[in-house]
Amino acid sequence: MEAHGDTDAAVLLALYGWPDEPGLIFTERRADMRRHAGEISFPGGRADEGDADLAATALREAQEEIALDPAAVQLRGALPPTSTFVTGYRIHPFVGEVAHPAELGLEPNPAEVETVLTFSLEALRENYEMRRLIRRGIPFHTPTYTVGEQMIWGATARILGDLLDRLNQMFD
Repeated sequence: MEAHGDTDAAVLLALYGWPDEPGLIFTERRADMRRHAGEISFPGGRADEGDADLAATALREAQEEIALDPAAVQLRGALPPTSTFVTGYRIHPFVGEVAHPAELGLEPNPAEVETVLTFSLEALRENYEMRRLIRRGIPFHTPTYTVGEQMIWGATARILGDLLDRLNQMFD
């Protein structure tokens, strides 16, 4: 499936605990942000002119948003790009293996990120559900992953689904 969008962006799927107890690092965006306020997302953002490539964008954004040192990330591959419907982004996801978050000294950038979240892949898989949501008055069906009080939906949920499908194929 081809991804559409006018603006290239990249996100980092920071995978820790592989293969024994794998989990992913997410951010909860500040509630007062102009775009995607309060949403759960992977660290990432728009490409800058100075970025060597989109993988560099993902690493730079993770460093800016949660203080994840790019040298602490071992890139393992990329997933197919996905689009955001409202904001017109074409998001390029990169999977990187990292140490356990407790060892990384992660700090949310208070200008963008409310908190850093971690969820096990097991908890994410167990809490998958297709839901009907309404945003800006428009109903739509989307994959969701709800862990505790946190709901992952939209492009982040689609990217997460791609990762989980890819991992399932590896072990089937």
